[in-house]
Order: sequence, then C-alpha cells, then structure tokens
Amino acid sequence: MPQHDRPHPHRRVRGTRTALAVLAGALLLGACSTPAAPPAATPAASPLATAETTPGGTLLVADFGADTVTFVDPERGAVGSVPVGRAPYGLAVGADGRAWVATAEGVAVVDTRTRTRLALIPYRTTGTGPATGGEYRGGGMGIALSPDGAHAYVGVNVPGTAGVLEVIDTAKTEVTAVVPVGRRPFDVDVSRDGSEVYVTGHDSFDVTVVPVGSGGAAGPAGPRRIEVAPYGTEGGLGSWLKPHYAVVRPADGMLLLPFEGERLAVVDPRTGRTTVEEMTADTHQHGAAVTADGRLLVVGTGAVEPGKGKGPSLTVRSADGSERVYPLDGPHEDVTVSRDGRTAYVTGGYTRDGYWNGITFVDLDTGSSRRLAAGSRPLGIAVLG
Repeated sequence: MPQHDRPHPHRRVRGTRTALAVLAGALLLGACSTPAAPPAATPAASPLATAETTPGGTLLVADFGADTVTFVDPERGAVGSVPVGRAPYGLAVGADGRAWVATAEGVAVVDTRTRTRLALIPYRTTGTGPATGGEYRGGGMGIALSPDGAHAYVGVNVPGTAGVLEVIDTAKTEVTAVVPVGRRPFDVDVSRDGSEVYVTGHDSFDVTVVPVGSGGAAGPAGPRRIEVAPYGTEGGLGSWLKPHYAVVRPADGMLLLPFEGERLAVVDPRTGRTTVEEMTADTHQHGAAVTADGRLLVVGTGAVEPGKGKGPSLTVRSADGSERVYPLDGPHEDVTVSRDGRTAYVTGGYTRDGYWNGITFVDLDTGSSRRLAAGSRPLGIAVLG
C-alpha cells in the first residue's frame, strides 16, 4: 500500500530555493476494468435537516469522518446534515443548487436548498475495493463541474494502480465516459472555457490534461501527462514532495501547484512547460484556492520532519508574488473564499492525523482568525449561493 508523503532519507535540504528542471515523463496510464455502464441510480431521499430553505452564504462541508455533508451557518455553526455515502472527500456545487459529492461508494447528488440527497451514482470503474474510510480508500477524491454545469468530473482512486476520471452527465445522473489518469487523483480542475479538465495525480507526480470533446468525454487527441516534480521523483510512493491541489490562474489559465511552502510550480497546460517560483511558508502544503482578484490561498499542514519546517498556516499570495503567511492552530486540509472575497474558510479535517472537527475563518487582510466547530473531519468545502 502506498505511504502518503512519508519522508525518505534522500530528501533535499529544506530552504533551498533553486528551481529544479522538471523531468520529462511517459504517460502513466494504468489499465482499469471498465464494464458496461451500470443502470441509473435510484434516487434516495434523506430526511430534511430542517424545514427551511438553505440561505445563501451557508457553507457546505464533506464529512470524511461521518458519511455526511454538513450545512454550516458562518455565525451559528452546524444547522443540519445529510447522509451521502461512505467517506465523502471533495464536493462541487452548481448554479442550480445541486451539490456533487465524491464518496467511496459513488457520487452523491444533493439538493442543497431542501437538504435532500437525490441520487447516488455508482462508479463505472472496478477495482476501487470495499467502501471504507481512511486516507488510502478507493473511490472519488477530487471533483469539479463544467462551467455550464452539464458535466461533473470526478477523480477516482483505484488502490495500487493508476486512477481514472469519470465523466457524469448531470442531467441524466449517469457516468458517460472513463479516462485513465494518474495515481490517487487528489484534485480535479476545469479550464475557464470548459475545454480541458486537469487531474492532479498525487502518487504519480503529475497533472493529466483531458481535452473535452462532445458529450463531455475526452477529445480525439486523448489525455496528456505533464510531470510536475520540482524536487524530482526520488522516493517514489514514499516521498512527501508530491503535488496535492492545483488552481487555474484566472489571468492566463496557468496551473498553480504549491510545494512545501518553498516552491510554486507554474504549469502551462498547453505546452507542458513548468517554471518554479519561490514561496516562503516553509510548511507542507495541501489545499489551494484563488480569489476573484487573483490572490492564491494555500493551506500549510505543518513540518513534515521535526525541526525541518514551520507549523500550519494559510499563505495569501498576491499576483506580484508577495506573500503573507498567517498561522493556523493545527493541521487543516482545504480552503475556499467568502462571497465578498474578504474571508477564507479553512477546513480542519486533514487527510492524516491531527485533524479537528471544524472550520477556521481567516480575515485575508489582517490575518485574524476564529474557529467554529462543525462537521466531522471536514475536507471539501463550498459556499452556497
């Protein structure tokens, strides 16, 4: 079984800021059995959390530790939850108010306005193993929606081999295509025009670029692998120095992938060329988001080796590369931004030990923060419209 981010004896000295050349790599596409599409899932309603319609500005978190999603009032805390499936990881919410939640069992569809689960769409891919919890569990991880909301794209972890991207027709609520990608697809992002999907393969040091063709499936050119390894790939599955989350930079469509609070990989998905910029937090980094004005937010989880790095933090990086680093109390996992762009919401779930059941609110101008108990090991997070 792969060991997530385990340090290895050949790790380079932290603090070195010289950009390493990114090695060229062959496409790592493992074979996964993909039998005929399963029948459409039967909608499964869950009891309403309350009789009220969910107001805008409510937060929705994926409870990795409780098989639910939780609705969170930013002032009062949790106001209800809905069962969705085993160990939910990422989630995405469309303009129609439906949330698409990647679980170990399938993708749950939740009407966030009435707080009802509408369906659980099973994965077409076999080999994901039993529906369990834990960091290495098979099933859905990163998930994103196309700009028009017509398709959901979910990265599915297949333990022991390469993962897949499953394409869901959101009107039919069924899987319509399966595309091979890298190992353990932590994150899925979509270009601003919807023409490409980007899948971050944690255990294969890569991003898979999937062109979108008719029906949301991969285009005729097929997927392309871009190796993203500013520290190299030494250590393989045991390395800590692997990509986790990416964002699409609004200004130019570049992919931004932070590493260790030391290096920011800037990937051109059209050419595959990667450049590396300096970062300053000196901490192992996971979740990332971008604000409407182009600021990059990155969650730091703490030093990967005792005495070799700083503690948990939130980095706020401006477009000119300047950074402010705000400390956090304990490891966190993912981050999103309030509708007014002034507050970051950082989930305390974390994929490893040290998580807590809540959200930290960080003022992006001052760095002041407060903690709010909510959810159970919350990972993915979204602000409802």
